[in-house]
Amino acid sequence: MHQPKLIKQLAVCLLFAGLAGCGGKEEKKAALLPDVNYVEVGMRTVPVYTEYVGETYGKADVEIRSRVDGWVTSMHFKEGTFVQQGQLLYVIDDQPIRTRLEAAEARLAETRTMMVKAKADLDRVEPLAEMNALSQRDLDAARAQYDASKSEVSVAEAQVRSARIQLSYTRITAPISGTIGISNALEGDYVSIGNQGKPLNTVSATTEVRVRFPVAEAEYLRLVKKIRADGQAMKNIVNVPIELILGDGTAYTENGRMDLANREVDPATGSLLMQAVFNNQQRIIRPGQFVKVRFKSDEYKDALLVPQQTVAQVQSVYQVFVLGDSNKLAPRMVVPGVRVGSSWIIRDGLKAGEKVAVVGNANINLKTAVNPVQMKWDYDSSIQN
Repeated sequence: MHQPKLIKQLAVCLLFAGLAGCGGKEEKKAALLPDVNYVEVGMRTVPVYTEYVGETYGKADVEIRSRVDGWVTSMHFKEGTFVQQGQLLYVIDDQPIRTRLEAAEARLAETRTMMVKAKADLDRVEPLAEMNALSQRDLDAARAQYDASKSEVSVAEAQVRSARIQLSYTRITAPISGTIGISNALEGDYVSIGNQGKPLNTVSATTEVRVRFPVAEAEYLRLVKKIRADGQAMKNIVNVPIELILGDGTAYTENGRMDLANREVDPATGSLLMQAVFNNQQRIIRPGQFVKVRFKSDEYKDALLVPQQTVAQVQSVYQVFVLGDSNKLAPRMVVPGVRVGSSWIIRDGLKAGEKVAVVGNANINLKTAVNPVQMKWDYDSSIQN
C-alpha cells in the first residue's frame, strides 16, 4: 500500500535532478565565455599642449671680471649667498697702481708749475712787445710756450684720472643684487684682465627667471598660421600662459609668459630660440636647470576619444575591436589623430558611445561571443596627463 507514495517520491527526485543538470550546463557554458574589458567611445573638447625642453637663466646673469692685473688680497662675501648691488667682493693688490698714481700726480704738479712760469713770461713779454722793446718773434715764442704748458697740464691731468680709475678697479663690487656663485679665484691667486677667458664669478638676479627653448621652424610656422587663422595678432602670443615642468616632473606653482623670440632661425639646427619669463620670488629655480615649458597650442572640439591601449597598429594600419550586440568582437579600421595624455583622438571610423574592447595581447576568437566587462575610464583625467 506504500507503492504509490514511493513512486511519487521518485518522480520528485528525478525532476529536481533534471533541473540541477540543466543549471549546471548553463553555468558551464557561461564559464567558457572569455571576459573582455571594454570602454565606450568618449567625446570631449580636447586642448592640445606642446612641450619643449629649455634651460633656465637669471633675470640678469652678470659676469665679474678683473679690469687690472694683480694678486687677490681679500674676498668679502660668502659663495652662493645673496649680495647687494655695490657690495665689496674682491680686493686686488693696489700698490703698483698707487705708485703710478703718485708719479702722475707729481708730473701734474710739475706741469702746473711750468704753466705758471710760462704765463708769467708771457705777461712780461706782451707789454714790451707793444712798446716795440721786443720783437714779434719773442711774443710768439712766449705765447707758444704758454700754450704748450697748458697742453702738458691737460695730459698730466688725464694721466692722473686714468691712474685713479685703475686704482678703483682694484676694489671689485657687485654690479647687481643677486646670488653670487663659486669663485674662480681665491685669496693669493693672480688675476689678469683676460684671466684665461674665465670670469672671477657670476652674479644672477633670480627674482625672475628666463627659460630659453628652441622651437623647430615647421612648428613655429604652424603656430603662426594657427594664430592668424584664429584672427589674432602675433603679439597676443605673449598672453598665452606658459606652464613649467621641473626636473623631478612636478609642475611649477606659477605660470609664466612668453617674452620674446630671436630675430633669426638658427641655420645649424633649423630652430627658433624663444624665451619665457617666470616669477621666482622664493628662488626655487636656479640658473642652469633643464626644464620643460608647456603651453596650449591647439584645441579639438567634439573629438572622439579611446584609450591608447585599445588601438592596434600593424605597419601603417590602425584598427580597434568593436563589441557588437551579440557580444562578438569585430575588427574595424580607424584613422587616428594626435595622442593626448593616455587617450587617442580618432578622426574617422568610430561613433560616440560605441563599445571598444581592450584586448591587449589576449588571443580572442572573433567567431565566438565574449563576456563583456565594462572598464572605468575617466576621459577628463586622461587628456590632462
